[in-house]
Amino acid sequence: MFLNTTEELHPTEASGQGWMDVDPNNCTQLHNYTVAWNWLSTYQPAYLILVSVVGVVTNGLVLCVFCLQKKPCTVADVYLGNLAAADLAMVSCLPFWASTIANSYHWAFGQLLCKLVNVSISMNYYCSVFFLVLVSADRYLALVKPLYQSRLRRTVCAKRICLGIWVFGFLLSLPTLVFRRVKYVAKASVTACYLDFPHPDWQIQRNITNNVVGFLLPVKAVAYCSRHIVVALRDGQLRKTSMVRSERKATQLVLTVLAVFLICWTPFQVVSFLDTLDYFQVTPGCLWGHILDICLQLSTYLAYANSTINPFLYVLVGRHFRKRAREVFGTMLLNRRFTHKSFLTVNLTSSGRLGNQKILFKQPVKETVMIRCEQP
Repeated sequence: MFLNTTEELHPTEASGQGWMDVDPNNCTQLHNYTVAWNWLSTYQPAYLILVSVVGVVTNGLVLCVFCLQKKPCTVADVYLGNLAAADLAMVSCLPFWASTIANSYHWAFGQLLCKLVNVSISMNYYCSVFFLVLVSADRYLALVKPLYQSRLRRTVCAKRICLGIWVFGFLLSLPTLVFRRVKYVAKASVTACYLDFPHPDWQIQRNITNNVVGFLLPVKAVAYCSRHIVVALRDGQLRKTSMVRSERKATQLVLTVLAVFLICWTPFQVVSFLDTLDYFQVTPGCLWGHILDICLQLSTYLAYANSTINPFLYVLVGRHFRKRAREVFGTMLLNRRFTHKSFLTVNLTSSGRLGNQKILFKQPVKETVMIRCEQP
């Protein structure tokens, strides 16, 4: 989630010994770590560009469907639309890092973009997980308590809650805004954009915030709602209710999105927790720290993929979404076809004069009509 360029990203070349053949506490001899990092750096730019292009196109189309559909948006539409907006903002920032990695981690975009790009990436995670909690809560109210009329199931209230989530995500990303800076790193010989915390404790605080506020608490809420949702879907009496039947398809989409989110983001959270343990020297030697560096990068890029997978889930699982997409894009194609203006030329012929008159039609007309007018 947070790309961080520091001196550690450019270890010095060492002898060709393997990890198992060296002292775990002697970091300068870990040649294989350098090889692994160089391998990652080779493929990262192409991967980030692929994720960015696919994510921008697909999430942009999803937002078009939610914004241009004729039917009023439901509460779930509001939450999923904001989720797509968060994903779109994040994938739009990845080309900056693709260029930076391809340029040996030299940041060429200035101090302002260094902060804004990484704040956007940071906000994406927090906002995404909270929007998923809201979607899960909405499905819980729709299926488990269908007779309970809550303000939370009103679109006006849902939009206000989403605004609050964006603000909250920004507040949680303030450390990134404050401490991200462009600075020359002598060891790596590059001008890097990285988190320059005044004390290592800030890094630990960020890891704990990610694990607790950004994962454990939301996942606990989602698990509670999902368990009751699954029970409600299996309830024979509730399944006969027309309201519950109409909500089932939307609920299947939500549960799928939640499952994919956990698959993509859980490895990153686990590695972040292990990184915290490594700081307190619970894990042995700096060899383990080097392994965590590689795992952190791999888990981060798996997490990025989540932003491109969600739109495909809407199409594959969401029947209602597919129907609305056909309506939106079908209408757009028809409007484009019939908005071409054409002229019908009418030749008026009389015994005294011959004149041409152009009549504007909204629909295309290919024929020319001749009308002969005789004077009495």
